[in-house]
Amino acid sequence: MGYSNAYSAYQKTNINTASQGRLVVLLYEGIIKQLTTAGTYIENDGKIKPENIEKYGICIQKAQAIITELQVSLDMEKGGDIARNLMSLYVFFNEELLAANINHNKEKLDFVLRMVKDLADSWRKIANSVANAPAATVQNALNIQG
Repeated sequence: MGYSNAYSAYQKTNINTASQGRLVVLLYEGIIKQLTTAGTYIENDGKIKPENIEKYGICIQKAQAIITELQVSLDMEKGGDIARNLMSLYVFFNEELLAANINHNKEKLDFVLRMVKDLADSWRKIANSVANAPAATVQNALNIQG
């Protein structure tokens, strides 16, 4: 088994055995990876080389797809204000990324990236603190009504 296959198997196992909190972290990490890569295609002068425009757009679209997946996974009934606030953030992120994609706007891209990194850090703390806790404790930590 080559390195590539072993890494792919590891990733699949990591996803299949992850807690819900860890899955959210993995999704945020996917957004971070895509937005970081997209940022590398913007030159210092704010332009994107013609051969990189499609790659840039694909990265933004992948990040938006992950954000949309996070949106549809929200439980608006049990999540209360947290779910509503996250929904608003996700809608905002997708709007900003749409503008960043159309206008090649590095400031909007960087802003969303910073916000997603902050959210990922918060979810990491939650996932680590409740990883082995009973379901009721997890619900309390996430402020979800049982």
